[in-house]
Amino acid sequence: MYLVCGEALFDVFIDGENKKVGSLRLEAHPGGSPFNVAIGIARLGGRAALLTGMSRGTLGEHLVRTLKRESVSTEYLVRSGRRTTLSLVGIDDLGQPDYEFYGLGSADCNVTSELVPSIGPEVSGLHFGSYSIAVQPIADAFAVLATANPNRFISVDPNVRTMVEPNLDIWRQRMKEYASCADLMKFSKEDLQILYPKIENNKTAETLLDAGVKLVVITDGGRTVSAWTHKDHVVQVTPPTTSVVDAVGAGDSFQAALLVKLSEEGAGDPKEAVDTLDEKRLKNILNFAVQAARITCRRRGADLPRRAELTGFDI
Repeated sequence: MYLVCGEALFDVFIDGENKKVGSLRLEAHPGGSPFNVAIGIARLGGRAALLTGMSRGTLGEHLVRTLKRESVSTEYLVRSGRRTTLSLVGIDDLGQPDYEFYGLGSADCNVTSELVPSIGPEVSGLHFGSYSIAVQPIADAFAVLATANPNRFISVDPNVRTMVEPNLDIWRQRMKEYASCADLMKFSKEDLQILYPKIENNKTAETLLDAGVKLVVITDGGRTVSAWTHKDHVVQVTPPTTSVVDAVGAGDSFQAALLVKLSEEGAGDPKEAVDTLDEKRLKNILNFAVQAARITCRRRGADLPRRAELTGFDI
């Protein structure tokens, strides 16, 4: 089982405008990158639980029901009376999302080390990502959790959100900390342009591998996906062109598919898989993850695919 660690919120889309009175019609979808990844793993046939702070209010209860409906374990939720984070999502002409967050001080940001539940033996991997690795106090709690589990597979997708935490030094410091214990680190090209604008992607990958990371993956929207391993394998995959409704959740779909395939490659132990990957197996894994992301791009919001939708790419 993967324990996905991070936020749970509502993505609120502008669904229309009443120009006569100037009002906006809004449509809210459960979301948050870690929330999406956990659901994505479950939809693809993997086992997942979510570790996050969760409100006991109306919105929090809806998120819990969604997790249960999607067969994601709620055993590791930390319930509180704090509010649920809202993310206002605007979509540009190319389908790319722009976010405004309303929620610092919310339930998902306020988990301390003392509140983190004990991790059971059923958990083989821990995944961390998005603003919960940078916002206090939950960022410290997750950093402690990651470094305290060297025998479990550790993966990280920073999914940088400067509108939540604008201090890039904090993000960069967290990347250094996770690089010392992570098996997999996955970045979007946009993340790297924000974090390391003057450094070429391959140099960043080499630095992370030297720090101890076993597998580094960099995505570039609908363009090339590149991966580097600690065994000096370098693999590139070019996704076919696809129509895009919006790209919300595409990176989460990719991440979920990547984690599921690594677990399957290692017969339930993704740590074993990243230690033994060759170029052919890695390319198959990346192609599977690319197809999962493409399906999400064809739909509105973070509607991640189910395993049956990837027939033909499930190698």
